[in-house]
Amino acid sequence: MTAIRKILIANRAEIAIRVISTAREMGIKTVAIFSEADRELPFVSLADESVCLGEGTLAETYLNKEKLIAIAKQTGADAIHPGYGFLSENAAFCRMVEESGLVFIGPTADVISLMGDKITSRDTALEAGVPLIPGYNGEKQDAATLQAEAEKIGYPVLIKASAGGGGKGMRIVERSSDFADALEGAQGEAQNAFGDSRVFVERYITQPRHIEVQVFSDTHGNHVHLFERECSIQRRHQKIVEESPSPALDAALRERICSTAVNIARHINYRGAGTVEFILDVDGRFYFLEMNTRLQVEHPVTELVTGQDLVKWQIIVAEGGKLPLAQDALRQNGHAIEVRIYAEDPDNNFLPTTGTIEHIGQPVLHNVRFENGYRDGNKVTVNYDPMLAKVAVWADSRDAAAKKLIAALDDVRFSGVKTNRAYLQRVLAHTSFLAGDTFTSFVVTHEADLQAPALSDDQKAELIAAFILSGRMATAPKSNDNSPWQQAALQRFRNA
Repeated sequence: MTAIRKILIANRAEIAIRVISTAREMGIKTVAIFSEADRELPFVSLADESVCLGEGTLAETYLNKEKLIAIAKQTGADAIHPGYGFLSENAAFCRMVEESGLVFIGPTADVISLMGDKITSRDTALEAGVPLIPGYNGEKQDAATLQAEAEKIGYPVLIKASAGGGGKGMRIVERSSDFADALEGAQGEAQNAFGDSRVFVERYITQPRHIEVQVFSDTHGNHVHLFERECSIQRRHQKIVEESPSPALDAALRERICSTAVNIARHINYRGAGTVEFILDVDGRFYFLEMNTRLQVEHPVTELVTGQDLVKWQIIVAEGGKLPLAQDALRQNGHAIEVRIYAEDPDNNFLPTTGTIEHIGQPVLHNVRFENGYRDGNKVTVNYDPMLAKVAVWADSRDAAAKKLIAALDDVRFSGVKTNRAYLQRVLAHTSFLAGDTFTSFVVTHEADLQAPALSDDQKAELIAAFILSGRMATAPKSNDNSPWQQAALQRFRNA
């Protein structure tokens, strides 16, 4: 077992802070890398060392493999933690890291490559005896073949990019006459996003739930799961609400789906943290979807219900150690829910928003995790993913967790930038969500219910007054700047 002394974090913002926190608790030094545009973000100053990547595109900064490895060596780092996104599932980067004599805190390059391709990952799942959604993932990619396969499967079908995720290169096709246009759009989007136009076609499961299982493996043949997360509340095929336990699983189904995930990890001789994702239909049948060979954005949900630090587990495994706990020692306790706060406009098709963050509110309730990558005065640009922060809560029951999270979201406002915060509160308060009736098209099905309520005449008057008042702020006497009425009105105006 080789102790890691210093980790270079090949990522930014909230996930970089998350890794820094655990590394510090373990007595491990950290190196942050940052683009010129990120110089003022808090992760830069929280690390023990920080190195600027300069200005430029993502390819020139955070995705510049050679530069990251060179910085790691220059700073004396032993290992690289890729976070999530960016290079976290890039097999070539993993291989370069290990060939340079550094430790990659994640699985092997071969496994990343195997499970990162949706076609080979489906083949692998099939070998492991895991049920798959009926579909076609063959080599023939011409339009005639793909449409003929769609006809065999039966509509509706789902066209999905083989090489990517995040909803890119994905189209739902309801009828045969729409297939050609949907295929052209999916292939073009896949090519632009991933440099690979290959797709596969599968039966589209109506009102599916998205269930994922957190698995962990070490290099000593130990493989466990840390139970499931339900991630059915999504917009544009991207998760915005995650929870554990899933309200859809009883004890028997939970055991079947979690043990299936562990079987996949064992079959491929996995290493480190991974997530096996499934689609669950209304009849309780589940099908393999994909495997993410990295830490997930929503990992705090699992940490809250199990009491385990998954980043610490990652580091222990990377050092060659055994998993801290065996399967029979792991427990799922209480209920946790997480939401992702995005700089976006839910009333305008969730389009990203920009601006300067004037003030970030802090949660005051117990058992609330606020993982935030920004501070007051930071600018939000279009250069990166619009996720600003995550709020996760723990409570004894699902109902109590939902109520606590709604209250916590009142505290964590990002004044100056429009976010989806109020929209998330409406999701959490919706009767169908509280009843556990969740599925991947939830936000579309309940679109009318989730719209922002119309303002009353009194609220409109308050906003007009705040607008007029804000225009006078530049010349107003200093003594008036912090009056309670003035600040309350401005806060309401900025978050409207």
